[in-house]
Parts: sequence; C-alpha cells; structure tokens
Amino acid sequence: MKNEPDLICFSHLRWNFVFQRPNHLMSSCSSERRVFFFEEPVIEQGPPKLAVREASPNLYVATPRLSAQHDMVQGQRKALRELCERYDIEAPITWFYTPMALEFSRDMLSALTVYDCMDELSAFHGAPPQLRELERELFARADLVFTGGKSLFEAKRHLNPNVYLFPSSVDVAHFARARAKAHDPDDQARIPGPRLGFFGVIDERMDLALIEGVASARPDWQLLMLGPVIKIDQELLPRRPNIHYLGQKHYEQLPSYLSGWQVALMPFALNESTRFISPTKTLEYLAGGVPVVSTPIADVVNTYADRGLVRIAGDVASFVSAVEQTLAEGGLGQKLEQVDAFIAGTSWANTWSNMSLLINQSLATIESKVA
Repeated sequence: MKNEPDLICFSHLRWNFVFQRPNHLMSSCSSERRVFFFEEPVIEQGPPKLAVREASPNLYVATPRLSAQHDMVQGQRKALRELCERYDIEAPITWFYTPMALEFSRDMLSALTVYDCMDELSAFHGAPPQLRELERELFARADLVFTGGKSLFEAKRHLNPNVYLFPSSVDVAHFARARAKAHDPDDQARIPGPRLGFFGVIDERMDLALIEGVASARPDWQLLMLGPVIKIDQELLPRRPNIHYLGQKHYEQLPSYLSGWQVALMPFALNESTRFISPTKTLEYLAGGVPVVSTPIADVVNTYADRGLVRIAGDVASFVSAVEQTLAEGGLGQKLEQVDAFIAGTSWANTWSNMSLLINQSLATIESKVA
C-alpha cells in the first residue's frame, strides 16, 4: 500500500457533519492508500496549530486551528505544508470538493488532480465571489472530474475532456434495516402517526412555505425533520404542533428513524441552489422501503419519477394529494420489487471501484509520459 500515492481530500464539509458522499468515497479509498481529509479551519483563540486524528484505519482528518487575526489562506498553506512534513507525504493525489482550496494548494506537486463536483457551490447562499473563477481554474487543472448527478454532468461536461458521471449511491444493507421495523427511537416514539419524515441538511434548499402549508392543511399528519439547520435563521422555520425538529442524527441511527415513517419527504425549493442537485437520500429512503414524495427536482424526475418510483408534486395542494395517495397505498407495495431491481448492484463500493479504475489508468498514463 505504501507504493500507492497518498490522497489529500480538500473538503468544505467536515468529516463529522452529515455522513454523505465524501465520507463514503474516502472511506473506500482508505482501503487502497492513506487518505488525509483536510477540513476548513476552525477559528479559535491561541497560536495556530494543526490537529490530526485517525478517524478510521488509514484515514486521517486534518483540521487547521487558526485565530480570527490570521490570514486564512496563508494559515492553511502552512498547515498543509506541516501535514505533508509530519506524515512524509510526497506528490499525493489531490482530490477537491471545493475549488476554494486552490488558494492555498495550487503550488503543491501532485501525482493527479481530481475534482469530485457534487454540487453547484457557487449557487449556494453565502458563496465566495471568487468561487466561480477558482472552479474554472480547477477544471483547467484537473486530470479527472466526477459529477454527482446527471444535470450537473450535462452542465459541466464541456469544461474538461475527462468528465465522468458518478451519481451518488447507497449502502443498501444499511438502510434496508428500516424494513425490519426496528425499535422506535425515544424522541420519535412519542409522536403519533401518520409520520412524514425528512433527514438531511435543513438550509436554503428547503421549501419552508411548502412544509408549513402541508402541516397546516393536514394537522393530523406529523412532519419529522431530522438534521442540522445551517445558513438560515432558526426563527424562519415553520412552527406548528405537528412539525417536529429532532436535530441531527448519527448515520447509524437513520434506519431506526426511517422504519417508523409512512412517507419520506423531499420538500426542496426550486431555486438556483437546487437546480443541479441529485439527492442521495432518494436511494436511502427507497432502500429502506419507504415511499417518497418530492418536489420536481430535475434529477429526481428523470431518474426516479419517470420510472414510477417516486411521486412528484409542485405545490401544497398537489403535495397533500400525493401524500394522501401514498398513505392509501400503505407503503411501496407492488413497487417494492421494482425498487429492489433498480437499486440492485448499487453501492458506494462499486462507485469507488469504478472511480479507482479511472484514477489508476490516469496515473499509469502520466507515468508512461514521464518515462
């Protein structure tokens, strides 16, 4: 394994945030080579330092700790240099989730540059103004580009000769545990049914008016919202007796919550921040055997609704109607066999295996040119 180049992953998402695409892929990668997950700085008082911990065998989380008085770019550059010196990292594979990391890493010698473009970050609330220009630079530098959904692939495929579509996947066995109707978690057990649930990040991508409208139209339904609230004012969240914010849950806990829902929700707003999203939770809900009602997100419509696997509704009235139809059916029923056929063979391990093949081919090509 030591003959394989190490990999440094630059991420705008923290390792201990919602367990999602970067966590799954980097965990798989760590079976082949050392992985260093380089987080954005934590701002705190005191002298600058680099905190490194081993999250799992061969996978290290590196977090620069800087004070507000420090130059952030220079501080991260020094932290990256320290990381490489401390762990004897030479010419690693550099893997980007955020183009912003180019500001402090562009001079680094790397064996291969990979951009895993999982979102249109420039469309998110509070995106730095220089992000678009840095992404153009990253597309020009990248040896490989992966995209997390079809819409994103179509939007980015012309920007680099080596752009590949790798939709987010699912740990089928993990979420299939929800079908066994596991023990109801204490904070959910006290809530009566029918339960309509969502898990994920609650941010500007949520259609808060839709959530409030559905809750108002059917006060006998219970809406359960699981996940951290970020980038939006907590005061703006709809508050009704039948809307329950249960906070962020560990990835291991999600099947237990999912098993107690009658309908899984994807109440995304239709705006710039959701134009290219391809929600991983669609597959997670379906693997758990729970029927899904979603707003008309393009990748959800094209990938799932057109196959009859997900119901689509664009406003309060149609959303209420779609949930009513779903509840009347009492679950996925006959669609379960179709769902299982669709997700058969789908796994993060397979996704990583195909990515790894492209990485190794690219490394071999580069080595042959040097030779």
